[in-house]
Amino acid sequence: MTHPDPHSAREEHALDVSVVVATFNRAESVARLVGELARQTLAADRFEVLVVDDGSREPVATRLRALAVPYELRVLTQPNAGPAAARHRALAQARGELVVIVDDDMRVTPTFLADHVGAHPSGSRRAALGRIHIDTAEAQPLFERCHMHLFEKLERDVRAGTVTLRGTNLYTGNVSFHRRDYFAVGGFDTAFRLSEDAELGVRLELAGVQIVFADGAKTLSASDHRSVRGWMRRSAAYGAADSRVSQKHPEVLWANPWRFLFLMHPLSRPALLASALAPRAVRPLAWLAMGVSLALARLGAERVAIAGTTFVYGVQYFSGVGTHAGSARRALAALRRFASARRRATRDTPARTPTATSAARAC
Repeated sequence: MTHPDPHSAREEHALDVSVVVATFNRAESVARLVGELARQTLAADRFEVLVVDDGSREPVATRLRALAVPYELRVLTQPNAGPAAARHRALAQARGELVVIVDDDMRVTPTFLADHVGAHPSGSRRAALGRIHIDTAEAQPLFERCHMHLFEKLERDVRAGTVTLRGTNLYTGNVSFHRRDYFAVGGFDTAFRLSEDAELGVRLELAGVQIVFADGAKTLSASDHRSVRGWMRRSAAYGAADSRVSQKHPEVLWANPWRFLFLMHPLSRPALLASALAPRAVRPLAWLAMGVSLALARLGAERVAIAGTTFVYGVQYFSGVGTHAGSARRALAALRRFASARRRATRDTPARTPTATSAARAC
């Protein structure tokens, strides 16, 4: 479900920036984030912070309201409804024209908000992606290191001009955009529990919003994800969720999950296709490859271990695509439709820079 702007009649906002944080069962890290936002170089009277507690077992409202911060802090609570619903609730009450969304497990630099403001020159319509790094103060699991490797590669490729950022690259761990653009496209579709950010990004790009990097707007991800099994499940869930995004936007080829098959190394494509056609049958292969990758990482072969983890992500991702399709026949039919549309698009339009993958979201 998408939403109109509840304040559409209001022409001006009292603040420049609204920071939106959805939190769930992360009392320690969200309190740390709220404290770090108190040390921003951006003047405290120019921004507000809205935290939405999305049904945490340990409610955070009392703890956060007891913190002495120089900016206006509002803490909202609701039964668990997912991050899209939580963030939308905050956006509906936000008073800043520029919205900055940051995850509750992030750490921010003192110039974080000023750098996001600087990424939006007057008159521009942008969604600005901040840079995410992992917190190396603690040992991070292999899949988190994979995430960092892929994100850094995305940055390098975009800056080299070999990859173009698209709406599907939008992530809500560290992003800013104008509130008016958000409501102009209907806001988050709260029916999505995953890939809600990419789906919003598709609609923002189609509406003319440029997807860019916000240089300097850095965060450190201190994720509490440690379970390999949980990461494997999330990887498959992203394949299914991206399939739903494509169903909603069937005309948008760059939002179709089958595009990744054509971007992967030819040697890995048979395994990825097999995973989509027979998700359960290929599952042991994914676990075997993950076990080998973990062993290689322990031996110090980091590059090979990360390559293996990326392959595992692809296998799991396409198992989610296949599970969503419902059968091998339907998965093959979807692949044929995409391949046919891709050929027509290649024939009818000039060559353009390849689009970036979104694999970095889940590694």
